[in-house]
Amino acid sequence: MASTVVVQHQTQPSFSTLTSSLSDFNGTRIHSQIQQYRRKVLQPKVGLQITASSEKNILIMGGTRFIGVFLSRLLVKEGHQVTLFTRGKAPIAQQLPGESDQEFAEFSSKILHLKGDRKDYDFVKSSLSAKGFDVVYDINGREADEVEPILDALPNLEQFIYCSSAGVYLKSDLLPHCETDTVDPKSRHKGKLNTESVLESKGVNWTSLRPVYIYGPLNYNPVEEWFFHRLKAGRPIPIPGSGIQVTQLGHVKAAGFPEPELVHYNPKEFDFGKKKAFPFRDQLRRQSMCSDGNLSLTWWKVLQTHTT
Repeated sequence: MASTVVVQHQTQPSFSTLTSSLSDFNGTRIHSQIQQYRRKVLQPKVGLQITASSEKNILIMGGTRFIGVFLSRLLVKEGHQVTLFTRGKAPIAQQLPGESDQEFAEFSSKILHLKGDRKDYDFVKSSLSAKGFDVVYDINGREADEVEPILDALPNLEQFIYCSSAGVYLKSDLLPHCETDTVDPKSRHKGKLNTESVLESKGVNWTSLRPVYIYGPLNYNPVEEWFFHRLKAGRPIPIPGSGIQVTQLGHVKAAGFPEPELVHYNPKEFDFGKKKAFPFRDQLRRQSMCSDGNLSLTWWKVLQTHTT
C-alpha cells in the first residue's frame, strides 16, 4: 500500500520587471513597468499517473449533484464497486447529456446507495463499519466533525480524498497558489481547513483537493453564466479595478461571440447590496507562473488517483 503525495519544491521568489499594458478605470490604455513575482519550482521529469492495482470498495459522500456524478461514472468504468452516501432526496442515477441508454443502464445497475444523514454520527459509524470501504471520496464535507465518525468506522481505510476549496488560502498577490501557501483560518471555508487538520492528526492516508472554479453540465453554481448572458445580450463586461485579476476555471470553451467591450469600474463606488460585485474572487496577479500553471489538470488527475 502506498499513499499519493504531491510535493512542490520551491526557492525564494525572484523578481523581474516586465512591461505590461494595463487599463485604468476610464478605459484608456496605459503602459507601465510592473513588478511581477515568479516562483521557481522544480519540475518532475515525467508525469505521475497512479491507478489501483485491484478493484476497490469505494464510498462517495454525496455524488448526485455535480462533481460526484462524473466521478462515480469514472470509478465504475474502472471496475470499482461504488456506493453513494446521500440523504436520498435526489435520484442516485440520472442520464447525462450525450450518454447512451445502454451506458446509463449499465451504470445504474452497478451503483449502490446508502441512505442516511451524515450528521447522524451513530448511523454513519454503524453503517460504514458493516461495509468496510477501502477508499472514501468526501465531496460534500464542510465541517471537521463530519469526518471523524467516518474515520472511526473505517480503521483500515487505505485512502481518504477530500474536496476542499481554493477559498481557504489567505488573499495574496503571489498567484497562482501552491499547496504550501498560507491559509486563512477565518475564511468561510475554515471548516475545510479544520477537516484537513483532523485528517492529519488521525494518521490516515489523505489527499485534499483545493479547486478554484469548476464548471460543466449539472453545475449548480454557474458563475460563468454571468459572462455569457451579457455576451448574448451584446452588453459590455464590467470588470472591477484594473483588469489584471487572475482566476481559473476547470476548462475553457469557445462561444463564438464577438469580442466584448470591457468597462472598468471601482466597486467601492456602487452599492451591490448582498450581491457580489463580480462573480469571481477579485484577486490581483503579481506573478506569472507557479509550477506549470496547469492546476486544473493536477486536480483532475488527483481526483482519479486512489491507493495502489
